Amino acid sequence: MKKITIIGAGIGGLTTAIALIQKGFEVEIFENAPAFKKAGSGINLAINAMQVYKRLGLYEEIFRKGNYTNKMCARKSNLDVLTVANLKSFEQQYGAKTVAIHRAVLHNILLKHIGNTKIHLNKKLKKLEQKNDKVQLYFDDGSTHQAEIVIGADGLHSKVRQSLFANSEIRDAEQICWRGISKAKIDGEFREELNELWGKGSRFGFVRISEDEIYWFGLINKKKQHDMNVNIQDIFSSYHSTVHKIILKTPKEDIICNEIWDLKPLDKWYDKNVCLVGDAAHATTPNMGQGACQAVESALAFSLCLSEEEDLEKAFAKYQKKRIAKANSIIKMSWAMGKIAQTNNPVLALMRNIFAKATPELVSKKQNEKLFKLNY
Repeated sequence: MKKITIIGAGIGGLTTAIALIQKGFEVEIFENAPAFKKAGSGINLAINAMQVYKRLGLYEEIFRKGNYTNKMCARKSNLDVLTVANLKSFEQQYGAKTVAIHRAVLHNILLKHIGNTKIHLNKKLKKLEQKNDKVQLYFDDGSTHQAEIVIGADGLHSKVRQSLFANSEIRDAEQICWRGISKAKIDGEFREELNELWGKGSRFGFVRISEDEIYWFGLINKKKQHDMNVNIQDIFSSYHSTVHKIILKTPKEDIICNEIWDLKPLDKWYDKNVCLVGDAAHATTPNMGQGACQAVESALAFSLCLSEEEDLEKAFAKYQKKRIAKANSIIKMSWAMGKIAQTNNPVLALMRNIFAKATPELVSKKQNEKLFKLNY
């Protein structure tokens, strides 16, 4: 059995490694970072991702170390409810629950489950070349490595993808995002909810990830704010006092600030004996909370296809067929949702709120069913 080399030890890369190891494959991982840091952000693992972790045997541990959520609420900036998606019927349908968890906690769980699999840290990929059924990897430190099968799980700015598809395009969503972990004490009604508040040209979301931690994110249009070092309290000054409390109880040095980008949908995820998973294949804006969830889905689907097909080309093609339509659809939907939710136009913002409030529950339910259903 050929050894599989994974580039990237994030959530997508590690979940792929676990899924492959459980199928009997030998795996090694090369990671850009010199060490794993406790990032100041959280993650909401929706029912589709938790179904995958249930099949991998990680569900109970993740559930214990995170916070159960059963509602997704869109609200005005003053906390008035626009729309609520209740997830309890989906929990019964799919036998899994949604969990919000600290990203570093999830990462540590995944690291524990790769066993003795070797992770080479501080290995920043420069490029790769495919020759004679082998893949030659070149790293920034001057070292090289020859591999038989390579999985690119190296994120939005994937060097693996760039080596395969030089014309792939990342897109600027024209939004700035701050993320943090707060120790604020907020009302108990929010304990099992993921909330997103919509303003004009800005949004703020929060969800509890443990008994005493709240993960939050705040977005603003670049046209409205160019300085990434601005006082965040000022940006969200018109929002409900709960938002101010959450930001105030967050150590400033732990707040992460990034621009929001995605990957223009690809029509192919593999070439010869190299294949892409996670953000390297289908990076999306965070508007649907599905970025990591889609990476988790791809991890399991990839392992199943590789174990079912002896021919590598057939395995990669089967994996792509199972996943590409859903992943690309989410990229497109998330991009559109970001533009609508963050409109600067007051008239459009009013229409957005009216439409959200008037949307029948059945429509929302059908959309979520498409998200949560697995076809493998």
